[in-house]
Amino acid sequence: MNELKYLGIIPARYASTRFPGKPLAQLGGKPVIQRVWEQVNSVLDSVIVATDDERIVKTVESFGGKAVMTSNQHRSGTDRCWEAYVKNGGAEDVIINIQGDEPFIHGSQLRSVMSCFDDVDTDIATLVRPFVGEDYRLLENPNSVKVVIDKQMHARYFSRSVIPFVRGVDQELWPTKVQYYTHIGLYAYRAEVLRAITQLPQSSLELAESLEQLRWLENGYTIKTAISNLETIGIDTPQDLARAEKELIKFSVR
Repeated sequence: MNELKYLGIIPARYASTRFPGKPLAQLGGKPVIQRVWEQVNSVLDSVIVATDDERIVKTVESFGGKAVMTSNQHRSGTDRCWEAYVKNGGAEDVIINIQGDEPFIHGSQLRSVMSCFDDVDTDIATLVRPFVGEDYRLLENPNSVKVVIDKQMHARYFSRSVIPFVRGVDQELWPTKVQYYTHIGLYAYRAEVLRAITQLPQSSLELAESLEQLRWLENGYTIKTAISNLETIGIDTPQDLARAEKELIKFSVR
């Protein structure tokens, strides 16, 4: 592994339209945010939770973690990460942004995204998963973001549409003709790049697809990808939490 210094930041807001108080919801006897923190802390030496709510700060501190209070006006987790990084001292070279509702994040996924920075030209890193199966209906789900990558594993485009288009072939057969990749929302940024991208205005492609990473591509930043075949369970609703309870035993996170 390279000698860069890494900081894991877990953005965690209390307010949520679909699941208010989600970071503090109990999963197997522990708050969701603690589950996430423990997974990340097993890999990284430095981990902080970036939040806008004192209840989350107190909870994180109660299990021995570190939390940083940030503004409640941020447009995205990326902006929240930059504020937390600065408030934490700004000493690390690379910041990893881990979603606060991913309690089953795997250590191997974190290591994979870190390895992208062995390439000195990497500005930003993220993960992609090969689409497996032949069910076009799963592939076309707009909530499953598709990624086109080149031979150097650089992301060329992200879309809610199915890309690439397979000409002359019935759509139902597309998954059998091309290897599709879907995006896993784990990001890492060089510190100077994170500072710069938080200053960028929203771009036309970003607004069209509602995908923040398109702003970065439009402005010429290099997004390196690593492949992960592992499934994770994000918690967006109380129903997801119930499903996660059933899956907990499989992930050795007790």
